[in-house]
Amino acid sequence: MAVRIRRCWKFGVMRPALRCHYSVATVDFHEENHQETTKQSDLNIVISKVCSATGEEEALKSLMETRVEPSHDLVNKLLSRFKSDWKSAICVFKWASLVSDFEHSSQSYDAMVDILGKMRQMDKMREILGEMRLNRLVTLNTMSKAMRRLAGAGIWEDAVKLFDELDSFGLEKNVESMNVLLDTLCKENKVGQAREIFLELKSYIAPNASTFNIFIHGWCNVSRVDEAHWTIEEMKGHGCRPCVISYSTIIQAYCQQSKFSRVYALLDEMQAEGCPPNVVTFTTIMCSLTKAEEFEEALQLSERMKNMGCQPDTLYYNCLIHTLGRAGRVREAAKVFNIEMPKNGVAPNTSTYNTMIALYCRKSQEQNALNVLKEIESSNFCKPDLQTYYPLLKLCFKTGKTDDWLSKLVDDVVNKHHLCLDYSTYTLLIHGLCRANKCEWAYLLFEEMVLKEITPRYQTCRLLLEELKQKSIYHAADRYKRKEGDSIA
Repeated sequence: MAVRIRRCWKFGVMRPALRCHYSVATVDFHEENHQETTKQSDLNIVISKVCSATGEEEALKSLMETRVEPSHDLVNKLLSRFKSDWKSAICVFKWASLVSDFEHSSQSYDAMVDILGKMRQMDKMREILGEMRLNRLVTLNTMSKAMRRLAGAGIWEDAVKLFDELDSFGLEKNVESMNVLLDTLCKENKVGQAREIFLELKSYIAPNASTFNIFIHGWCNVSRVDEAHWTIEEMKGHGCRPCVISYSTIIQAYCQQSKFSRVYALLDEMQAEGCPPNVVTFTTIMCSLTKAEEFEEALQLSERMKNMGCQPDTLYYNCLIHTLGRAGRVREAAKVFNIEMPKNGVAPNTSTYNTMIALYCRKSQEQNALNVLKEIESSNFCKPDLQTYYPLLKLCFKTGKTDDWLSKLVDDVVNKHHLCLDYSTYTLLIHGLCRANKCEWAYLLFEEMVLKEITPRYQTCRLLLEELKQKSIYHAADRYKRKEGDSIA
């Protein structure tokens, strides 16, 4: 059994800032899995005691007077609740350690390391690591959390020092731990520093494919794609075979730079190396070509994918339908949606339906758009969202149908599907209603928007005010003026 060190806390007295709103800390308890061993009442009691206390001493005294017995499950849930409140988390952790016959698990220790690191309490995090070292509870996962938090705080040199001290924690400096350090640095865009460290370590730690994939992602993230491509060759030189993720990462980066000639060259290289691109690779390229308005090239790539026998998925079909729509080939897009997808057993998602609705609305094909709306509303797999209705609302104003149809759509959004209007939808409705001589309705929406603390644009405010004046609705205009300063401040 591991050596156990009890009550060896070195943390200072907690400040009165421990107090917080109980309602915030206890929100959504019904979401807990009731099959867990922890009693919901115990969870509520501990949170209530901690949040109502004015300091650590008071909180600990109150907790020790309860009949709640700490368990690993209870402690882990409490630490999850207080993941953004390090003082409360420490209090819970310390209370559990003071109860006889209870020993913290490595999971709860790791959670404390992560919480303290996240809240930039690095000295306290190091003290926890020291206690874990004495208890022989440090794992590579522990060190990974600590290194990532140090690097995230901008002190990446300390993350490197922690790696250098792995031996003292009973851990090996091997390819797995090296990769953790390199990945930590690369995710903080310290790819050059990671490269220097790798060159020092590789003489006694042999890299693997993951090592090079870390650098490929890192170089691409800092827009040095040529270095990422060169890493492929270095990878081969170390006897590691690049995978489809290696190539696809570089392809995505070249797509972002619109360097499609290099993208095609990499596709050919993949096939020559016996590493054929997958559906994600092709979808990435197609989306980029469509964004660049290279519609024919995108559709030719689709044919290339089919000829290679690559199986399409929902995201691919979403991209294909969008591309066909942008190219003005509505019938072909409808054929893909209505025939090809069901034939290949690929189910649409909300984005698929939204794309088809937007496509039909752009072509003013109202009935076809409504048919797709009915289909998503009856679907067992997905439901409409605000983006589903946005093009339909635009079509209402485009066609002048701002009475019953518009009212029904808005009513369905709010009352049937319980969706909350957002900034873009409010703006669309207010502008459209003003132009349709329905400024009374527009003003009601404006008041609702401000009540929800959604700040309207200055142009929206001025447009509405002018319409109210023109319609001689002076009482609303006067009310608007009184709140205008607050709404556009």
